[in-house]
Amino acid sequence: MHLVLLGMNHKTAPLDIREQLQLACGGTEHPLGEVMRLGPVREALYLATCNRVELLARVTDSDRAIAGLKDVLFRQGNLDIAQMERCLYLYRDLEAVRHLFRVTASLDSMVMGEPQILGQMKEAYREAVEQRATGALLNRLVHQAFRVAKRVRTETGIGGNAVSVSYAAVELAKKIFGSLKGRTILLVGAGEMSELAARHLLGNGAGRILIANRTLARAEHLAALFQGTAVAFEKFPEVLPEVDIVITSTGAPGIVLTAEMVAAALRRRRNRLLFLIDIAVPRDIDPAAGEIDNVYLYNIDHLQEVVDANREVRQAEALKAECLVMEEVAAFEGWFNSLEVVPTIVALRQKMEEILKGELERASWLGTLKDEDRSRVEGLVRSVVNKILHDPTAGLKEESQERDALPFVAAVRRLFRL
Repeated sequence: MHLVLLGMNHKTAPLDIREQLQLACGGTEHPLGEVMRLGPVREALYLATCNRVELLARVTDSDRAIAGLKDVLFRQGNLDIAQMERCLYLYRDLEAVRHLFRVTASLDSMVMGEPQILGQMKEAYREAVEQRATGALLNRLVHQAFRVAKRVRTETGIGGNAVSVSYAAVELAKKIFGSLKGRTILLVGAGEMSELAARHLLGNGAGRILIANRTLARAEHLAALFQGTAVAFEKFPEVLPEVDIVITSTGAPGIVLTAEMVAAALRRRRNRLLFLIDIAVPRDIDPAAGEIDNVYLYNIDHLQEVVDANREVRQAEALKAECLVMEEVAAFEGWFNSLEVVPTIVALRQKMEEILKGELERASWLGTLKDEDRSRVEGLVRSVVNKILHDPTAGLKEESQERDALPFVAAVRRLFRL
């Protein structure tokens, strides 16, 4: 098969090394240009994301190609060779196929089941096609990888459950409101998790965002980032009636949002639903607020319970996904193995067709027959030839699936002088 896959990911390499390689890809020449100039490389694909950098290639000489690919990565990232070697992994042939399928199906992602990697793989393939770096083998392989990702997405539940606290908050908000379109968010405090939750909420259709933080400059910075509005920390209770979702993460030693504040805001909201997410430890929101009608309060323990339960579900679904991947690897192996017998089958049929055509031309008596009778004779002869060829053709295909078919290919080519 002569496939090699060389790379590093979040499991094997620290962020600074992955960043160096990814940034290098933005230079004047795409890495595929240099890769395709390597003598043993015939086809190639380059994937670079924040969590992985990988080179996949069809080669004529694996050892020479691997050395060349490593050299490209070393020089691309201007990295220390010894450190780089410790981060790299190498897969060959069917192991490379399996790895590509797992990556595309998000089984190898930092967050298993996330959908972004499929889009990143499609972009990498588009670039490879534009660089004229793909051929019959990689085209078939990558398109089958896309099919694997689709099967995993539709036949398992691996992508259907939140596995981060911030995303769990989004999923709960969607269940409570039905739609997040146009909803207003208030961040009280500007911690990393609350910022990430706000990103998810905005990405799912939420409208404007208000940010209150003890350091106003930080609030103004985030407001600019989200095209929102900064609010003085002591004034955030005044804007509560305007918002639908409140995310708190202040690091304060005690309660900053009391049940009385929530009740007052709800009256001014005319009892419209209010969703409170308390990610702080210790808690920012008075637990009594959750007892108020039309108020939904979740703290970090609630969200973590959702995440843990969903992670168990994803792990169970991952087993189904791995089985699908192995099915598809076997299917690709079957297709690839059939390639070694296809030229012989084609040559055999072409030779039979030439013999048939020559004999029909020499049979001058066919000219005395009516057109209908001549067609019947030709059809009968072709049917006999096809039946004679059926068993050797089927036999070659079966051998290619079960074992090394080269001895049988050699025998057929010698016997029929192909």
